[in-house]
Amino acid sequence: MAQKPHVLIFPFPVQGHINCMLKLAELLCCRGLYVTFLNSHHIHERLLCCTDIHYHFNQYPTFHFETISDGLSADHPRTGDRVVELFHAINSTTKPRFRDILLGLRSPNGRPPLTCIIADGIMSFTVDVAKELHIPTILFRTVSASCFWAFLCVPKLLETGELPFSGESDMDRLLSSVPGLEHFRRRDLPSFCRTSNLADPGFQVVISETLQNLKADGLLLNTFEDLEESALSHIRTHIPKLYTVGPLHAHLKAREASNAEMQQPSSSSLWKEDRSCMAWLDRKPLNSVVYVSFGSMTVLTRNQLFEFWHGLVNSGKLFLWVIRPKSVNTDGDIPAELLEGTRKRGYMVGWAPQQEVLAHPAVGGFLTHSGWNSTLESIYEGMPMICWPFYADQQVNSRLVGEVWKVGLDMKDTCERAVVEKMIKDLMEVRREEFMICAKDKAKLARRSVEQGGSSYCNLDRLIDDIKIMNRAM
Repeated sequence: MAQKPHVLIFPFPVQGHINCMLKLAELLCCRGLYVTFLNSHHIHERLLCCTDIHYHFNQYPTFHFETISDGLSADHPRTGDRVVELFHAINSTTKPRFRDILLGLRSPNGRPPLTCIIADGIMSFTVDVAKELHIPTILFRTVSASCFWAFLCVPKLLETGELPFSGESDMDRLLSSVPGLEHFRRRDLPSFCRTSNLADPGFQVVISETLQNLKADGLLLNTFEDLEESALSHIRTHIPKLYTVGPLHAHLKAREASNAEMQQPSSSSLWKEDRSCMAWLDRKPLNSVVYVSFGSMTVLTRNQLFEFWHGLVNSGKLFLWVIRPKSVNTDGDIPAELLEGTRKRGYMVGWAPQQEVLAHPAVGGFLTHSGWNSTLESIYEGMPMICWPFYADQQVNSRLVGEVWKVGLDMKDTCERAVVEKMIKDLMEVRREEFMICAKDKAKLARRSVEQGGSSYCNLDRLIDDIKIMNRAM
């Protein structure tokens, strides 16, 4: 009798990438596949400290953690403003050790030999190492399809002169040379494109990694067909073996709803969740609270913090604000009106159980950094958004929210208290009905995609079937 397939899943070691790739790992385990999840030492220690991850995955006897160094010191902040340092450390330290991991998994003790690798698409060295050892590799890009298409189009944008650009006067010009990007301004391209220096390390890393993705045996995206149909059709002209399986967290929610014995999905947070905010929300009226979180990588200046804070207080709305430890410099005095306004209408925590918060009936809007996981979670809950993107794919996502899907407002490149106040009032009152109509429509499509017969449901089946074919070919 043939042994079950064994998949190695290897995420880039930051919160957003870990979130969705752990969910994929759990879905594969639910279907009986063996999974080895390769974490950085740093990430694994954080998960053990802040979650019950080991207890949760004990329900899956086919699941196993392995760890590897990311090449950085324990006290490195690993924030978005220093992510290029993480790229370079992984290439110098993790890459040579990855080969040793693969050799060890050829004949693992008590587990089947490795069938294939699902690796983060911004670590394309995994494809080269795997090809040397004759192991199939599927890459997983954790950004939106639209962002991935924008990355793929950079050579064309350079060729036509739409990149590089400089000066504020160029930023709002619509892109015209590449099909599939007609709704995007230069301002809406991934943040790495905002350079006049084409040798910029961040620009070079992202573009080279994306072009290397074409060498893989397939590409996974955490999106669904009805959400990003245009971008997906363009990507398929370059990568026919494309699996759209999102929203991944929604698959687990659907399984939980249909199986009373299944444990609730585990948190994969790298900070301890302060659940006191849920009791605070329980005491608030329906749709009355603005939830504020800028994710795991954003770094605010003191001035930005105060502009947001004044705007929230001046809006007169209730707000729940996640301020991640060490994400902002709060040294010095805080104006009395902000402290008083927060005492009356606000609640602040260091980290929150975000999926539960967005599903809470008291929450009526989300002021977000537009990370892709946060965006998908909002869409699934039918939650309108105000978007203030920080870096990477977030500039693309905020344009999708405001201009393409019309489920919220795009506030990119602006951080002024009057604008914050106005957008909150627009989202929660003035334009609420129009945003809610679009948001509810997208939520229905998201839920339909993971139901039996839905596009993502079927694509997940297809992924598993293809992995089984790889296993039989060994």
